[in-house]
Amino acid sequence: MGLIRRLRVTQRAMERAMLGVSLRDQIRNVQICRRTRVADIAQRVAKLKWQWAGQIVRRKDGRWGPKVLEWQPRTGKRSLGQPLTRVYFTVLLLL
Repeated sequence: MGLIRRLRVTQRAMERAMLGVSLRDQIRNVQICRRTRVADIAQRVAKLKWQWAGQIVRRKDGRWGPKVLEWQPRTGKRSLGQPLTRVYFTVLLLL
């Protein structure tokens, strides 16, 4: 189970505890959210993540933020088959 899903499950459990509602009452999550008026944890986490990324990119001290934006991935395909062993590869280099 992913982290975001676990956070959502925990948030719903806390909201049910706030309202004094149990799972047996079979009240939908949408109705619980309406009653508590608490912001969704997944949206809050996503917003904070983008804010943090913005701060990292705006750094001017030469760290990796701007370098990541300028990075170009390798194009092409990898060679087929098993990689060469180190012994065979070193012999080729010595020749």
